[in-house]
Formats: sequence, structure tokens, C-alpha cells
Amino acid sequence: MADCSALQFVSPYAFEAMQKVDVVRLAALSDPELRLLLPCLVRMALCAPADQSQGWAQDKKLILRLLSGVEAVNSIVALLSVDFHALEQDANKEQQLRHKLGGGSGESILVSQLQHGLTLEFEHSDSPRRLRLVLSELLAIMNKVAEANCEFFFKSSELFESPVYLEEAADVLCILQAELPSLLPIVDVAEALLHVKNGAWFLCLLVANVPDSFNEVCRGLIKNGERQDEESFGGRRRTEALRQLCKMNPAQALRVRGMVVEECHLPGLGVGLTLDHTKNESSEDSVSDLVCFVSGLLLGTNAKVRTWFGTFIRNGQQRKRETVSSVLWQMRRQLLLELMGILPTVRSMHVPEEAEADMEPNVSVYSGLKEEHVVKASALLRLYCALMGIAGLKPTDEEAEQLLQLMTSRPPATPAGVRFVSLSFCMLLAFSTLVSTPEQEQLMVMWLSWMIKEEAYFESTSGVSASFGEMLLLVAMYFHSNQLSAIIDLVCSTLGMKIVIKPSSLSRMKTIFTQEIFTEQVVTAHAVRVAVTGNLSANITGFLPIHCIYQLLRSRSFTKHKVSIKDWIYRQLCETTTPLHPQLLPLIDVYINSVLTPASKSNPEATNQPITEQEILNVFEGLMGGENARLNQRYEITAQLLVLYYILSYEEAILASSKTLAAMQRKPKSYSPALMDQIPIKYLIRQAQGLQQELGGLHSALLRLLATNYPHLSIVDDWICEEHITGTDALLRRMLLTDAAKKHSPKQLQEAFSALQGNHTQVLQILEHLTLLSAGELIPYAEALTSNMNQLLYPGIPRRILQTVNRLWMALNTVMPRRLWVMTANALQPSNNVVRQQKYTQKDLMIDPLIVLRCDQRVHRCPPLMDITLHMLNGYLLASKAFLSAHLKETADQDIRPSQNNLMGLEAPEVTREELKNALLAAQDSAAVQILLEICLPMEEEKPLINNSCGRQQKGIPGAANSSPRKKKLKEEEEEEEEMEVEGNGEKEEKSLLCNLREVQCLICCLLHQMFIADPNIAKLVHFQGYPYELLGLTVAGIPSMHICLDFIPELIAQPELEKQIFAIQLLSYLCIQYALPKSLSVARLAINVMGTLLTVLTEAKRYTFFVPTLPCLVSFCQAFPPLYEDIMSLLIQIGQVCASDVATETRDFDPIITRLQQLKEKPYERTRLHKEPAHKTGPGDTSSLDPNVQLCQCIENTFIEIINMSVGGV
Repeated sequence: MADCSALQFVSPYAFEAMQKVDVVRLAALSDPELRLLLPCLVRMALCAPADQSQGWAQDKKLILRLLSGVEAVNSIVALLSVDFHALEQDANKEQQLRHKLGGGSGESILVSQLQHGLTLEFEHSDSPRRLRLVLSELLAIMNKVAEANCEFFFKSSELFESPVYLEEAADVLCILQAELPSLLPIVDVAEALLHVKNGAWFLCLLVANVPDSFNEVCRGLIKNGERQDEESFGGRRRTEALRQLCKMNPAQALRVRGMVVEECHLPGLGVGLTLDHTKNESSEDSVSDLVCFVSGLLLGTNAKVRTWFGTFIRNGQQRKRETVSSVLWQMRRQLLLELMGILPTVRSMHVPEEAEADMEPNVSVYSGLKEEHVVKASALLRLYCALMGIAGLKPTDEEAEQLLQLMTSRPPATPAGVRFVSLSFCMLLAFSTLVSTPEQEQLMVMWLSWMIKEEAYFESTSGVSASFGEMLLLVAMYFHSNQLSAIIDLVCSTLGMKIVIKPSSLSRMKTIFTQEIFTEQVVTAHAVRVAVTGNLSANITGFLPIHCIYQLLRSRSFTKHKVSIKDWIYRQLCETTTPLHPQLLPLIDVYINSVLTPASKSNPEATNQPITEQEILNVFEGLMGGENARLNQRYEITAQLLVLYYILSYEEAILASSKTLAAMQRKPKSYSPALMDQIPIKYLIRQAQGLQQELGGLHSALLRLLATNYPHLSIVDDWICEEHITGTDALLRRMLLTDAAKKHSPKQLQEAFSALQGNHTQVLQILEHLTLLSAGELIPYAEALTSNMNQLLYPGIPRRILQTVNRLWMALNTVMPRRLWVMTANALQPSNNVVRQQKYTQKDLMIDPLIVLRCDQRVHRCPPLMDITLHMLNGYLLASKAFLSAHLKETADQDIRPSQNNLMGLEAPEVTREELKNALLAAQDSAAVQILLEICLPMEEEKPLINNSCGRQQKGIPGAANSSPRKKKLKEEEEEEEEMEVEGNGEKEEKSLLCNLREVQCLICCLLHQMFIADPNIAKLVHFQGYPYELLGLTVAGIPSMHICLDFIPELIAQPELEKQIFAIQLLSYLCIQYALPKSLSVARLAINVMGTLLTVLTEAKRYTFFVPTLPCLVSFCQAFPPLYEDIMSLLIQIGQVCASDVATETRDFDPIITRLQQLKEKPYERTRLHKEPAHKTGPGDTSSLDPNVQLCQCIENTFIEIINMSVGGV
């Protein structure tokens, strides 16, 4: 406001004195300064105070003394003597009258009729009339403001414009507002004063006399202000008035600026206040408040504020000419001055030596940037990036020149210097228009060359791993591969802002990079020489060498230019730590792809070299060496897990691309099985499980590879077992770990086993102590533990020793399963096995898993060791499947060769080989099942004991009636004799043998259940092959998944072989008792129909062979499903009639037998309990009893009696 420039404003010193009521400071003010504060001081002196303290009484005396010498006090006292109550009533009446008549009415209740102009009337009036004149004028302006609907107007008023009466008018204004606050709210008065001449001066005086209202007035003015104050006259007046208020109270200037940002109004005021604050507190070294404020607006998280301030910048540039009074021009000038202030002042006409050959002598180069200015320079660069990229600022030629000089300056080798160079480089990429002349382009090229040369020095001196050299390499690689969007993302992430960069603007920079500075060959050669990042982890941010190598591998630059990158990748994998850097896994994946896949079809040999086996072994050296394995480790667990991930991914990639490689006649090197056997895969997976948070996605990736390529190492039971070994119980056991447990060495364990036959206690004591150790600490004892397992097979070994050995074996299985299985399989081989002198290897066991079951026969009756054997068998069956699948893919070239001559024969060999593999696996699994079922059969010496203990239970088992009463009587007599013999030998041996057999049967049934669930086709194959009838009761009751047999029993019954049909019906009888389901009922009805059909087609011999074992099954059908009673009875009558007809020509009459069967069918309840006896007595010389038909009829009668007894007595 130029109209207020000649007036005296309240000074900050005077305002602070009024705010704090500091009488001493007030006394020090000059008369002109004191004159501005008289309304408030006079009111303080005359009005009754609320503070009745002695201190305020003294201060009041000083104020009265201070006012006693001022003549204008008398006029203010006169103003205070007016009846303000009557004045307020008249003002309210005038307001009501104006509302009724309209704002344009000339009548006034406050001021009757003016004889002269307002100024002369004010001069000739007394105090009451002066109050009325000012109040009337002020209310008129306030009413017009309220009716203006946000449209600014300027009100010409003699009373507020005459320089002679300004002070008197200000006195009246202050007294009116103080005495009539409800009529004249201070915010409304302040708003009205903006519309008159000298309004800012009046406003400052009003607020100075009511200092507590400062924040209220400022917030009200800002809230009512324009969103863009520079665009309108009213906005500029409002901004200037608020700036004058803040000059009067500079302590609150930043708070007022905060209100501006909060309301998103008057951006020019925010910048103006910042400029005022920057001038008052200027500092050359630190970042100025202007830079911080504007950067915060444009780079903050509030999108609304960013858009609001960006509009202010754009609108300011659209004006045709920016005057010096423009806030935007002042801001740009201040920023330019700050930028020039930190530039080195010495210009050098001499070109540095490294650039003399390429530079012209007239190019001026700034010397090095001072260390204390680096941070401020980085802040200025980011601010200009935000102004140009977000707010759309178009730099002038002078700004562009100075910015380029700053960007190409050379900072010291400090972390801040590295950051400054990175920002400068990205700004050159983002705003390439800053380089417009050939001289400027040459200056930029020279600076880029300096960056390349000094990168290593900067990294070594500053101690920052993420240097700008990697960024240069990365950008060069992106330019070579034409990934301009990746460069834009890189620039935005480095600058920390999202700006719009057109790919076309990078064309010149691309030419400079790809043709002058970084050719592709230079990039690859330089990348290999870059040192790896030491202790690489996710904590190291920024752009690292690993990013550059990754991009070069993706673009296949190394293979194109025959640059070996294998050593660099190996060194970087070894130099890693937790938390895992996210770029490591993608690096390994793209490296594996570059090893297997040629860069082009024309040059199939253009691939990278894989890591050697010796280098891999070096990483795992000392990992499984002994008790102090961790101390001997050279590399951290992170490096070992990454190398493991590399090996597993490499092998999987070879198998996945085997067809493609075979078509290209390429056979890349595959790692030997011996190498894989030496790597403790399971141990490393366990270590990774405890570091899942630090390893990111590495643990899950390893589990996926393990489940695909090594299914025998990812068995579900093993994971469940590990929970018991590594859970809370294990921690509690380790708390009990004593020194004695730590003193036992593997040698002592071997010596104890040597004396096992005479001393069980020593072995048991050592084994119990070993259970307190962790799985990793048990590794040195594995050899001694497994090699002596054959000694545990001798009689008399305590069960506790066997169970403890089982526990230790399961613990070792969590860390070294493959080595442990091989040692155990060799240790359990029969001692008289002279056929094979050499020990089995891992490959032998994977090719033929049944080797595990060719162990010492005594293992089959030792449940703890049988549990171990079954565990190994399950693992090797899974391993064999993976091994054969891998072998099929490895030999895929055998499928490709025939196709060279016959295009149509491409798939035929593959299908054949796949079918052969599946057939081999099915035969292998079924053989294992059959062997296990054979183990479940009791041995000769166990049969008497089993018959003795289980004879009573067999009464309810289907098939117990398959023998004649005569045979049963003989069997009972034999059992009594055997029982008498066994009682003399003691009961302990009997119970032990029976318990061991039953426990082994339970273990085998659990494994078979898992196998049947995993592949139901195995169950189908085994039952089509058949197995001893005696085992049906065991398998149906002990294998929960046997219900799946109901799906294929109809198919099994339909087989032409009589033995399979008999086996199917016997199996069905057990299933009906175990699973009395609707499906079982339908299959049982089918079986009865089949039996009826076969009755009509079988010969006499086959009929006897078929029906004698199957007739007892009908009892089970009736027991499970009573509705089948009628069908079964009819079937039995039919069978009897057929038998009777066959012997009708013989002397013996069978009619009585048929008649009896009919009576039993019609009146089954007349005889509550029948005895199974032959239909007629036969003497020794009676040959008819040997007739098959006679024996079959006896079986039919016994079946009848059993069904009747069962239905009557519920048996």
C-alpha cells in the first residue's frame, strides 16, 4: 500500500511493550510512537482495573505520569466521557432502518443533517458528535462489505483520507471498538478498513491498542481472503495489510504463515512473510527459511497445498510483465541471490588437465564447492527441480546459467558431496533444456567425465557404499537398452518427487551417453572392475553395483562382449548379511538365465560361466565339520543360503529348459550328485526358518525348490516332528544340560556300544545325556550311533535304549537326513550278506528304494528300528520319483534325435518313456507295499501265541466259519495243548512277541495309509494283485483310507480270474462291517448278484472252490445290512438246490437237507439257538462225505445257522 508509506507505523518494540504492559519500555518510547498508543493507555489509566495488586498500582501511577505531559490525552478523555449505551442504541436503530429502507438510504439517526463536508463537520464537532460521525461512516462501509458478495470495492472517505485528522479519527476508531465490541467486532472492522485509504495504518493502530486480538484479526483476514492474492487488487491490499501487521509483531509471523498454508489462501502473503523472515535472519551456510518453506509446500504430502502453490507460480508467470513489487519476482530474485552466494567466486580460465584436450580455452569453469555449502546447494537443486517440474516454473536465461554452473561444480568427497552429485546428475537428465549452447554441453560432458574418474575416490573417502558411479552405470545401461521409462523412474526416486519427463527430452543425453561417454563395451568392462558392496544388506539404500550388474545381465551385455561376470557375482554373494537385500534373488535368477540361454541363436556359445563346484564347497566349508562348526565357518549363513538357492534354482532351470537345450544341441554343466550330497540342505533350511523376517522371500523360495526337486526332504511328518524337537520341550531340556553331557565324545559312545552286551547302563546314560543336545550338536555322534545299530538287534536289549536311539535318530534327521539314511541303511544290512561287499551309496538307494527293506530280519520285529526303516523307505520312494523324473528330463535329447528324420514322431518316444517311468514307479511302490504286508504276517513261532491270545476275538471275524465243525474241534484241541506248553515257558516272552508284532503292524498301517492317500492308484494296484486273506482284518481296521477300495471292488469282481473274485468278496465283507454306508450296501448287493450268476455258470469243481471261502462273507453282509437277508437266504437255497441236483442220481438222498434249509428260512425263530453240526452223521467208511457237493451243503447249513444265531441273539 503506497498510500501508507509516509505514515508512521507502530514499531515492534512498542507493540511488544503494549503486549506485555511493560511500563518501563513504554516510558522509553518517543512522543510520536506514544501518540499511536494513547487510546489504550488512557483507558488503562481511567478504567477500574481487575488487578488490585500493589504492583499494578505503581505501574498505573507511572502511566498517569507518562500521560500527563501529552495534550491529546484530554480529547481522548472527552471521548470516554460519552454515554456509549445511548450511542449503541442509536446505532442499532440506524442499522435496522438501513435494513428496511435499503443500504442506499441517505437518512441517518446517528448523524442528523450535515451542513458541511464530513471533514469540516468532524473538525467543528464535539466529542460525542465525532464518535457518531466515525461510527456512521464505519457502519456504512461494513454494511457494504457484507452486501458485496466477495467482490472487492474501494470506498473513498474524507474522514479516513485527510492527513490532518488521521490521528483523531484513529483515536475515535479505537475507542468505539473498545467500548462497543458487540456492535463492532474487531474482525469485521479490520475487514472494512481494507476498503479505505490508509486502511493498513488504521488496522495496525487498532490491533496495537488491542494487542490480544492479533491472532484473531490475522486468521479472520486470511480466512476471508482470496486463494490467489496476486491476481486482484483486493488480494494485494489484504496481503500488504497482513505483512504490516506481522512487521509490527514479527514473533507471530511464522504462525500467520502457518494459517496461510492451513487455509490455502493468500500464497503471496506466505512467500512475503518468508522473505521478510529470511532478510531478518540471513545465514550464508545454513539452508534459508525460504528454501525450506517453498520446498515443504511443493514436496510435502498434502496434494491440496501442492496444487494451490503450483497455481500461484503458474499464474504469476502468465502475467505479461513481472514488476519489482511482485512477490513471485521477489522470491525468484532471492533464490537466485542465494544460489549465486554459494557458488565459488573465483572463475578459472584454465581448463583442468584431464579435459584440456577436449575443452575450448574460453570456457569458464567454477572451482570446487565449499564443504559448508554442499547441503545448501543440494536443497536449492531440489527446490528448483520442484519449481520447474511440479509448479511449472520456466527459468530465465540467468537462472539457467547459474543453475548449470552450480550443478557442474565439484563438491568435496563427503556423503553430502555424493548426494549433491547424484542430485545434479538427475537434474541434468530431468531438465536437459538447461543445456542450450555448445559451450554448456561441453561443460556438462567434462563434468560427467570427472564423475567417472573420481567415483572410486569419492566412495573410498566418503565411506558411502551407494555412490554416484553406480547411478552413471545404471543410466548408461538403460540408455543402451532404450529403457527410458526406467531412467525417468530412477530420476524421480533420486530427486524424491514425481515429475513429468518426456522421453523425447532424453534423446540428446542418450546420444552423449551411448556414443561419447559410455559405449556398451566400456560399460561392461567398467562394471566388472567395480568393487562389490561389503556386507551388502537391505540397510544399504541407494543405487549400488548390484543394480548395474543386474541390468547388464538382463540386457546380456556381458555375453555379447565376452566379459566374465561369474567371479563378481560369486564375491558379491559371499559379501552379504542380514537383512537380505531385495535385489539379490533377481540377480541370481537373471544370472542363471544368462548361463543357460544364449544371447542369440546365431551364437549359441555366448553364455556366462556357472559357479564352479569348488567355489560352492568353499562356502560350506566347516559347516558340518564337528562340534565347533560355527567357529570354523568362513562365510555367514546369508551367503550359504544364497548359494544354496543358486544351486537349486540352477538345477531346476536346467530341467525346465531341457527340451529347448536339447533342440539347440546344448548340454550345460550340471552339478554332480556328490556335490549335492555334501551340502547340508536340511540344516540350512532349518537355519533359514528362524531368520524368516531378515531373509525376506528367500525362505519361501527355498521351500518351493525343496518341495519340487527334493520331496524326500520336505515330508510333512518331518516338519511336525521338528516342532517337538525344536519347540518348548527342547528348550526346557537344554536348561537341564549338565557338564557331564558335554563331556561325552563320539569315541566314548563307540566304546560303550562295544561293551553293550555286558553293560547296558553306560550306553543308556550316554544316550540320555545326548538327548539334551540340539540337533546340530548331535552331528558328530551320527557315525557312532548308526554304525552300532546292528548290535541293538540282539535279544535282551532294553526297550529304553531302543527308544532313545530312535529319538536321537529323528533329531539328526532334521539336520542331515540324506547322510543319515545312507549310514543307517548300510548299518542295518544282514551280517551274512556276503554278496555285496561295498556299501550302498545315495544313488543306489534312490534307484532301488527296496534295498531299505532288505535289512536284517530282526529289524521287522523291533518297532523303534522298524520306525526308522519305514521313515527311510518313505523318503527314498519319494526321492526315486524325483530322480527318475529328473533323469527323464536330462535325457530329453533322446526324444529329439528321432524327430530329425520324422517330424510326426516327436511325441511318440516321450509318451513311451513317460509311461515306462510311471510303470516302474507303480511296480516299485506296489512291491514295497507287498513286502510290508508280508512283514505283518506272523512267523511260524508267533502263530501259536497269536492263536492263543486272539482266538476269542476271531469268533466275530468274517471267515471264521470257513472250516467244518470237525476241523474246529480238532483246532480247539491243538490250541489247548499249545497253551499248556507255552505256560511253562513264561508269559513275558509271549506278551513281548505279541506286542512287537502288533506295534510293527500299526507302524506299517500308518505308512500304507499315507501312501494310499498320496496316490489311490497304489491301493488299487495292490488289491488287484491281492495279498493273504489273513491280513484283510488288519488292513481294513488299521488303514483308515481303505474305504477307497469301495470304488474299484465292482471292477475287481468283474475280473475273469476266480481268485480275484473271491478276494474282492472277502475284502468287501470286511469293508461292510467297518463302513456300513449306502455305497457299501449297493456294492454288497452287486456281489450277491454276481454270486448268483456264477452259480449258474461254474463247474462242480470251481463251484466248490468259489463258494466255500465266500459263503462266510454272507454272514457279514447280513450283519452290516439286514435288508439283504431275503436275498442271501434265497441265494443259499439256490446253491443247495444246485448241489442236490448234481448228486440226484447218487444213492444218498439230499431231499431231507433241502427240506431242512427251507424250514430254516421260513421259521427261523422257532429254534432260538442252533448248533453248527453236519446234516447227518458220517462214519469213517462213508465216502460220500468227501463229495464236494456234500461239503458245500454242510457249509451252507453252517452259514444258515450263523445268520440265524446272529439275527436272533445279536451276535
